Amino acid sequence: MTIAENSRAVAKTFARLGLAAAIVMSPAIVLAQSAPPAAPLAAASSAAVETAVPAVSAAPAKASADAYVPARPVAGKGQPIAGAIGFQDQYSPTGKEAQRMHDALLMPIITAVTLLVLLLLLVVMARFNRRANPVPSKVSHNTAIEVVWTLAPVLILVLVAVPSIRLIAHQYRAPAKGAVTVKVTGYQWYWGYGYPDNGGFEVISNILSPEDAIKRGEQPQLGADNRMVVPVGEDIRIQTTGSDVIHSFSVPSLWFKLDAIPGRINERVMHINEPGVYYGQCSELCGVRHGYMPIVVEAVPRPKFEAWIKAQGGTVGAPAAKAASADTPAVSGAASATAKPGA
Repeated sequence: MTIAENSRAVAKTFARLGLAAAIVMSPAIVLAQSAPPAAPLAAASSAAVETAVPAVSAAPAKASADAYVPARPVAGKGQPIAGAIGFQDQYSPTGKEAQRMHDALLMPIITAVTLLVLLLLLVVMARFNRRANPVPSKVSHNTAIEVVWTLAPVLILVLVAVPSIRLIAHQYRAPAKGAVTVKVTGYQWYWGYGYPDNGGFEVISNILSPEDAIKRGEQPQLGADNRMVVPVGEDIRIQTTGSDVIHSFSVPSLWFKLDAIPGRINERVMHINEPGVYYGQCSELCGVRHGYMPIVVEAVPRPKFEAWIKAQGGTVGAPAAKAASADTPAVSGAASATAKPGA
């Protein structure tokens, strides 16, 4: 056969093969054409996506609403005021109780005693000077006066002691069950705020430069780069200790002051009535930069507090509880093992 005849034979063969392939594939084509259209499925899928998109977009909106954003301080709230006299306004239950006691009980007593002593001094100066009384009295004993000036101070002290003891008891009451624990550590010269119930992380708080403090709306020497964030309206268990020397954690507007001593833990309950930013400073002479250890406590609603905890890499609620429950059998087993020899 010639080359031309071979080419025609090959072309006929491929033509027959193509016809066979078309015959074999035709049933699939027919089935595909007779099958119900896929448009409803695609429509359903697109509808599902459309319905899912708002839900996804709503979640970030809720998260952003609950997300923690450092609050700007309010003038006159939780901080000293230039030229002011007296205590700062109080935003804790014990602070309000102490301020009432000071205003309604202590100040009237102090004022009355001061005026009485002043009156007695004026009487003595007027009646018993050398010109008005040239011959001094030789009387050295007066039973009535001695009884009065002995019993009167005792009654005053008893009157002051009762509310004072009650106030001290309220300040050192046990925190409510499930209270958030914050471990405050004083360093030379900054603060560390640890959250042992929320993953054990620690936030380091240093003083802001005057320029940065003003930018954030804070008074120079009061602002800190990281705040101690706590939930508002809840008991907070504050535990203080010192890493090097004695410091003192003090927030006047919350009526809170507790020494931070190396080698020991001091504990008190802090309860903040209103959201806000509250300022304090180290109140123990701790070294050359003692005056540069500001304290900034920010009280926020519970959702924002939990958002802040998560942003710090901590745990909230269920994860911590599950971890504790997972560790419980091993701990209890070890405890029972160590208890047997003693038993």
